[in-house]
Amino acid sequence: MGNRDWKERLASVFEDLRIIENSKEETVRDFEQFCEFIAEPAFETLAEELKHYGIRSRLRKSREKEIEFEMSFPHSRKAKFRYILILPQNSLELRLRLRLRARKKKGDAFEESEIPFMENLRPSEILKLSKEDIINDFIEKYRDINFKFFTKLD
Repeated sequence: MGNRDWKERLASVFEDLRIIENSKEETVRDFEQFCEFIAEPAFETLAEELKHYGIRSRLRKSREKEIEFEMSFPHSRKAKFRYILILPQNSLELRLRLRLRARKKKGDAFEESEIPFMENLRPSEILKLSKEDIINDFIEKYRDINFKFFTKLD
């Protein structure tokens, strides 16, 4: 190995680090776009519809890399179900996680699970989702958790 080999390898390491940092920044920007143009409009539409059922809801972007939609029990302020989309720390692509928190009755502790968000979707397809895709996923998860709660043997 000559003098030039190690210098090229060193330059390559710094170039790789620059590419990683740029990818992370781009992924955060993509997540912000996803929230602003897809998730937030979906949750706002869902919130309007839930009012017809006497259900309060709220939308929260609690951190730069997390957006949460919470719905209450009917005619109550107590949270029943939380649908939280998360961009994992140091993500190099838009591969989101979904955290679900739910409880059957107001006094119960929340049950929590975390799963891949739309697991069969490639990261490049996330920004192509419609607000209806998000609403349908929310409804599916809410239906599943209620089915589990009301069919589980104690």
